[in-house]
Amino acid sequence: MLRRISYIFLCAVPFLNFAVVGIRALRVAGVYQTVGVAYFGAIAVAAWILGGRTLIRGAEQERRISLAGLLLLVPSTLMALLWVGLGPPWEATPVENRMRYLVLLIDAVAVTAGFIGLGQILQEAGERLYSSLASTFAILAGGAYVVWNCFLLGFYVIKARGEQTPAAFRFLTEPIEMLLFIACVLTYLATLLFAICLGRVGLLGRRASRAYMIANTVFLALILTRGLAFPDPTGSSTPWYLNLAFIAGIPAVPWIMPYLLGVVLLRRAESEPARTIKA
Repeated sequence: MLRRISYIFLCAVPFLNFAVVGIRALRVAGVYQTVGVAYFGAIAVAAWILGGRTLIRGAEQERRISLAGLLLLVPSTLMALLWVGLGPPWEATPVENRMRYLVLLIDAVAVTAGFIGLGQILQEAGERLYSSLASTFAILAGGAYVVWNCFLLGFYVIKARGEQTPAAFRFLTEPIEMLLFIACVLTYLATLLFAICLGRVGLLGRRASRAYMIANTVFLALILTRGLAFPDPTGSSTPWYLNLAFIAGIPAVPWIMPYLLGVVLLRRAESEPARTIKA
C-alpha cells in the first residue's frame, strides 16, 4: 500500500510543482523554506519507499536501475526544495534567477547522467539500436543545456552584483535561444526513443510506452511550431500559462517525461528486476 501511494504521489510531483513554484505569494521568508523542506522530504521518503532503498541493499542490476531512476528525479525534486514561489524569470529577482539557473545546470547534468545509465541498462537487456541513438541525443541535449545555462547563470551573476551587462550578452541572446530550442527538441527525441526501448525490454507496459511516445510527439510538434526564437511571454495578450507552444519550450518542461520514466524505473528496481532485465 505504501509503495502504491508513493508511486501515485511521485507521478503527481511535476504537476504539483507548477502550482507550488508558480504561486509568487509563497515567496515569503520563512514560508517558502518551510514548504520546500517539507515538500522535498515527502518526495525523498516516497522515492525511498518506492525503490530508492535498492541503491543500498539491492543486487548490482537493481542498484543500477535505481540510480538511473533517482538521477532522472533530480530536476523536479530540486525545484520542490528550492523553487517554492519562485515564479517565472521576469517576476524573480536577479539573485533568485542566479539560483534558478544554477539549479537548472545541476538538473541538466543529472538528467544526462540518468539517461546514459538507462542506455547502458537497455543495451545489456538486448536493446542496442534505439538505445544508442537515444543516448546520443541525450548527451547532445545535455551539452546544449549546459552551455545555455552557463550563459544565463553568468548573466544573472553580473546583474546580482549590480554591474552593467556587457554588450556581448545582448549580441549572443538569439544564438543562445536557438541553443535552448535544440536542447529541448533533442530531449523530447531522446525520451521518446527511451520509451520505445523500455517497452521493448519489458520495463514499461505497451500502453504506457505508447502514451509516452504520443506525449513526447505532441510536445515536440508544439515546440517545432513555435520556432527557434523564445517568444516574449510579456508581449502577448494571452497569459503564458495558456500558450502550450511556449510551455513546451520552458527549459524544465522537457524533463517532466524523463522524471516520470525515473519513477517507473524506481518501481521496477524493487518489484520486477529479474523478469524485466535479460541479457
